[in-house]
Amino acid sequence: MIDFYIWYTSNARKVAIMLEETGLAYQTHVVDIGRGDQFAKDFLDISPNNKIPAIVDQAGPDGEPFAIFESGAILIYLAEKTGKFLPESGSARYDVMQWLMFQMGGVGPMFGQYNHFHNYAREKLPYAMERYAKESHRLYRVMDDVLAKRDFIAGDYSIADMALWPWAHNFAGRGQDPEAVPHVKAWAERIGERDAVQRVMEKIGASPRSGPIDDEHWENMYGATQYASR
Repeated sequence: MIDFYIWYTSNARKVAIMLEETGLAYQTHVVDIGRGDQFAKDFLDISPNNKIPAIVDQAGPDGEPFAIFESGAILIYLAEKTGKFLPESGSARYDVMQWLMFQMGGVGPMFGQYNHFHNYAREKLPYAMERYAKESHRLYRVMDDVLAKRDFIAGDYSIADMALWPWAHNFAGRGQDPEAVPHVKAWAERIGERDAVQRVMEKIGASPRSGPIDDEHWENMYGATQYASR
């Protein structure tokens, strides 16, 4: 059994897709990052960076419970545990790994900054808004060029697609026109039709909290509470 710690985010969805695709048994624990659940000692013991997602595999590598945080690391761990969605060796393995790192180091941070400065920043900063909109579009174009030649980002469906899809399929949320990147659009639709992906979107496709965030949420996510020493 795997204990899966989530909030309703793109990073949680990519791990959820992998769990659903592999058929691993798991139970979900909601960590409300707007209300400060991520700062609880029990959770920090699992995820010292106070971020979701995180997992505890009750049947870890040495037969003992094993905790792991960082969504990319979790995907690799689950792929190696199951022998699925990551080639064992050779150039195909490194092709998947480089696109996974592309998501972790590029798409996630840049799309996240777009979302912050366009939707959550209390001060509208035109430079930041323009910078992250342009960088998001550039990253979509990089994907589009590759997907013009492949059905999936690294050839066969893999953890790299699972990592990218939750971030990239929401074109409107990134300020992007899907018609400008038709190969990404077709890829997003192709993955969105998978049974495992549809199950994930039914479970954690949207946050239960609607409307603007309040002061408590702001402090936990972007203010003094987030940056306090622990």
